[in-house]
Amino acid sequence: MTALAIETVGRQGASQNVAVTTTSAASTVLGSQTRVVLLVATAACNIRIGDATPTAVAGDTLLPANFPLALICSPGQKVAAITASTATLSVTEIY
Repeated sequence: MTALAIETVGRQGASQNVAVTTTSAASTVLGSQTRVVLLVATAACNIRIGDATPTAVAGDTLLPANFPLALICSPGQKVAAITASTATLSVTEIY
């Protein structure tokens, strides 16, 4: 079995926690240098990254509970999430 390598993608920037419920919730605006976000949720969530204020729906990308996922984004976007119950979504900006 081969171990997975974790590559450095940038510097850790601002972090925020988003309270997620059965209604879509969005992060604050990502910084002007942010090109990647590291996402981790306490429960499975569906996530969407977008301009203005995106609205996450049940068919969006599934983020499993306690599974860190790094996704490319553009400066000024937001991350939205929705879950079947309640969760906390940690959003860390990577420069």
